[in-house]
Amino acid sequence: MTAATPEAQTIHWTENGEERSARWRSESGMAPPKRVVIADDTTNADTAYRLACEGTALLWKGDFQNARQLLQALARRADNKGGKGKKAKAPKVPASATEAFHLHRQAQSQRGRTLAMLLIPFEADYSIPLRRAPDVKLACNEAYGRGEEAFAMSLRELLGVIGAHEWRRNGVEIPALGERIHPHYGVFSPVRGEYVALVNEAPLPKNAKLAFDIGVGTGVLSAVLARRGIERVVATDQDQRALSCARENLQRLDLHEHVELVKANLFPEGRAPLVVCNPPWVPARPSSPIEHAVYDPDSAMLRGFLGGLKEHLTPGGEGWLILSDLAEHLGLRPREQLMEWIGAAGLKVVDRHDVRPTHPRAADATDPLHAARAAEVTSLWRLAAA
Repeated sequence: MTAATPEAQTIHWTENGEERSARWRSESGMAPPKRVVIADDTTNADTAYRLACEGTALLWKGDFQNARQLLQALARRADNKGGKGKKAKAPKVPASATEAFHLHRQAQSQRGRTLAMLLIPFEADYSIPLRRAPDVKLACNEAYGRGEEAFAMSLRELLGVIGAHEWRRNGVEIPALGERIHPHYGVFSPVRGEYVALVNEAPLPKNAKLAFDIGVGTGVLSAVLARRGIERVVATDQDQRALSCARENLQRLDLHEHVELVKANLFPEGRAPLVVCNPPWVPARPSSPIEHAVYDPDSAMLRGFLGGLKEHLTPGGEGWLILSDLAEHLGLRPREQLMEWIGAAGLKVVDRHDVRPTHPRAADATDPLHAARAAEVTSLWRLAAA
């Protein structure tokens, strides 16, 4: 895999009286800024914030650590909705949980666009030509593959790449495995371990020697199933990063001989006595590739799984649907609709195992979506042919 993309985009600016340009990189799909100006250690934070809000990007040419400090200053202004001495406007009081969700997503998007306007230049080998710049070559190679040409991208995205590198290096402790899973850049981390525990504890169908894992991600559920005695797991994903991540994790756990990885949208060929799927939980549009693990427009993956499950189950087999009810508390997908889809797919509910979330945001009263998060329950639905 190389760093090249099918359609290279560029940014343009003037420096020392000369017209310059560079390849533009954005993992989130953000369009290249139309206006770019040079910024350095003399750039005032209020000026930078004003330009960023206007859609003008700042290509940093000063000290790298000063750029990080400027980004923090921009974040403070974005959170306060203004510069020093400016009183933030009182937030709109949402009329419903659904409106609260959409206002929250809108605010996140606006904040993200503003903070993405601080850009960092890169050489073709991922070195950064700035004073006190860190060595990020390994992190960028992990995220993007081999570099081919110089480019620029937002400092905020670079910090995400560095953070992902740390997650990959350190891993996430999975109590059900007694081991660590190492997520790759762009692959959702299994930090919410409660759903993994559900898969580890639910009773397996009788004589289940084969299982399908739909949407393998890091490979954590395939690993749990293999550790539970499933002799063969066929795991699918349509994202090459996920397949590579799962392969590396399964090899590290010495389980790769029990799991076959297949690039596919939803199901592999054939039938199995157990089919497991942990689809995105919220029916809304993702704003970046990694959000596809959480946001599923029109519940497409959920409906696809339910619609195709029956024809991929052996007689007496079960489909395990791991799903949070957060969307229900946000008014985005009522429980009645889920039950209607299950029935329309020729399925019935055999049992359901529930768990409350343990992540910190569930207890954060300052979160705009606190009421929904506090009420959230994650369930493992055991489904069978009706």
